[in-house]
Amino acid sequence: MAVFLVILWIASRLLPHAANFTPVTAIALFASAYLGLRYSLVIFLAVMLVADAFIGFYSWQIMLAVYGSFALSSAIGFFLQKHKRALPIFFGALGSSLLFFLITNWAVWQFGTLYSHTPAGLLESYVMALPFFKNSLAGDLFYSAVLFGVFELSRYFAARGAEKKAAA
Repeated sequence: MAVFLVILWIASRLLPHAANFTPVTAIALFASAYLGLRYSLVIFLAVMLVADAFIGFYSWQIMLAVYGSFALSSAIGFFLQKHKRALPIFFGALGSSLLFFLITNWAVWQFGTLYSHTPAGLLESYVMALPFFKNSLAGDLFYSAVLFGVFELSRYFAARGAEKKAAA
């Protein structure tokens, strides 16, 4: 499973995709829920660093905000270890999307040069990022549903198959 997640994560960072419609947050949630927080953080950090080495590094302050946001998603995924049901997963993905949006756009405002360093500039940075947030949220919800759903369905059908085999 870890190898699959690493391949998916790298592919999602390097292959063409709709802007911000990626499984990165969903993988952070999923990896923590099934592999544990520490393992998830190691995988995420390694993959992000390798992918950013190919894509290109940027402002360390903004990178720290991006990486920190995904680390928070991993922490939320750790909570999901004992709550692998649709509603907690939905709220975990939603919360992760919101945190990423708030933290990274604050960092762009605080450390970048696109917006004036005033409350109006901060508001402008959030408003200008709304189209990207729409795609991030859609991707986070979609990929979380797919990852958690497919995995749990496969476990369910594997257990049913084992029960039928034992009964035969």
